[in-house]
Amino acid sequence: MSMKNAKVKSDFNCNNWGAAAKCSMIISAACLLLTIAFGGAFPAAAQSDTTDTQPKAPILGPLTRAFSVSERYLVIPIKNGVKKCELTVSVEGKPVRRYSTELATNPVDVDWYAFFTLEEYKGKAASVSVDSASEDIFSLIRQVDKVPGSESWYSEPLRPQFHFSQKVGWNNDTNGMVYYKGEWHLFFQHNPVGWKWGNMTWGHAISKDLIHWQQQPDKLFPKTMAVKDCFSGCATVDKMNTAGFKTGEEDVIVAVLTDTGAGEAIAYSNDRGRTFTWYEGNPVVKHKGRDPKVIWYAYGPDEQPLNESAKQLGGHWVMAVYDEKGGRNIAFYTSTDMKNWTEQSHLMGFYECPEIFELPIDNDNTRKKWVVFAADAKYVVGLFDGRTFTPEHGGTHQVHYGKYYASQTFDNAPDGRRIQMGWVRIDMPGMPFNQAFSFPHELTLRTTDDGVRMFAEPIKEIEKLHKKARSEQNKVLADGSSVDLAVSGQLFDIRATFEVGSASQIGLQIGDERVVYDAKANNLDGATLKPIGGKVTLQVLVDRPMMEVIGNDGRVFITKSRQPGEVSSIQVFANGGNAKLVKLEVYELNSIWR
Repeated sequence: MSMKNAKVKSDFNCNNWGAAAKCSMIISAACLLLTIAFGGAFPAAAQSDTTDTQPKAPILGPLTRAFSVSERYLVIPIKNGVKKCELTVSVEGKPVRRYSTELATNPVDVDWYAFFTLEEYKGKAASVSVDSASEDIFSLIRQVDKVPGSESWYSEPLRPQFHFSQKVGWNNDTNGMVYYKGEWHLFFQHNPVGWKWGNMTWGHAISKDLIHWQQQPDKLFPKTMAVKDCFSGCATVDKMNTAGFKTGEEDVIVAVLTDTGAGEAIAYSNDRGRTFTWYEGNPVVKHKGRDPKVIWYAYGPDEQPLNESAKQLGGHWVMAVYDEKGGRNIAFYTSTDMKNWTEQSHLMGFYECPEIFELPIDNDNTRKKWVVFAADAKYVVGLFDGRTFTPEHGGTHQVHYGKYYASQTFDNAPDGRRIQMGWVRIDMPGMPFNQAFSFPHELTLRTTDDGVRMFAEPIKEIEKLHKKARSEQNKVLADGSSVDLAVSGQLFDIRATFEVGSASQIGLQIGDERVVYDAKANNLDGATLKPIGGKVTLQVLVDRPMMEVIGNDGRVFITKSRQPGEVSSIQVFANGGNAKLVKLEVYELNSIWR
């Protein structure tokens, strides 16, 4: 996204950087624009007498500027793809941000502005330094109350409108997903100063309804809090203050993550996740691996406690963490205080971002099983005794397909709900942000003809976004025929039920996108799906650059990219035989950002 016009205006509103720096930057930009306008030379009246003098290249060097924190943000001009430089922000002599940045090299060629939130340091002495930049570019690193370009956030052409995405920069894995006192906390892997992966920081967003999200200031920082990068991890509520971190009335939210320079680390919050303190005793586990998930394991009446402390607590903490001892695996550790951990067992054959939880089968709380999965979302069902996981089948099962990776579920969710979100691996070219997150979906275990399987369905709260509805029902679909429904927009919740009949293919045409169920191969867009009683159900969530296709009430969940564009018609079709459209419901959706 071009920021040229915005830059020239904002240059005249720089605060706290000195008139000389502003004038230098303005003059440099003006000269460059005149040079371009006159084909590489000024008009004769503007030239000096020495016509063979060439413009000098800007002098690059390490630069530092002191300032007093007076505004909310420090903004950094970014040009994607240029050589990186090192940028450091210090407060009262202590580094608080250290990032490798693609700092723009030309004041009239900025792709977007990154920002650091510094309001917690208001009134304090600070400094910013770079190891290589020109004076005019360095002048653009400045304090503001409004980030340049922010007026366009969430209205950009590729911005998902009912899936959360960060304001600027890169995201990947969901992290630290936890519910506490009416708030759903979503932390995530974030590069706040780059469009591509790097500088792993924990971003943060909060929702009260799992639909509408408010991005918070970043929380865990590389090279200042952590020794190196803040890789993936989890968060949990220490309701019994087992770690001893509690200082006030609120229960402590404890984040557990990988510090790539040290090992598994913890940080804790006494203010409902608004700020975190890095534990001085880190790392709490050292091994070759990463991405811890910590849960509380409560004892049943006949279970043997780990030790006397665990007996008094009625359970213990379990850490499931990716490990490379003897091959890719999930290691299980136990603890009663989250500071001291004991290795217990290993489950081979899993890679990155492990997850473990218990679910009832068919909503029957007397019949429960444990589920383990990792980044690729392939899972195994079995038994867990707080120390060792025992699979009850060979191989792994799969519910997620497509551009979906590194998911996590919310800890401490109310009503026993198991709600999952994952990283959607879709590039957003030309945007100030990159990648996105899935729509929240609820996990259940259900009995099928193939055995117990996990299902993933979009959460029921999506109905809060429903607006105009259209429907058809009981329509015969002859070979090669279709039923058309006129619609308008790019945001839809589409629900269809088919009787497959003799058709070889049935499906939906959504603008230029086609969702096809191959009845002969029992395949929905690459995922195996069998009819149930001769019927197949589809739910399709359409959101500008992305689609989620859910088959048979969550038996498969497929994440796809799409070419953004207005949709004026949704068609239901059958090929290679006759089928029946039992019911079609199409809901246009409201944006969560407006």
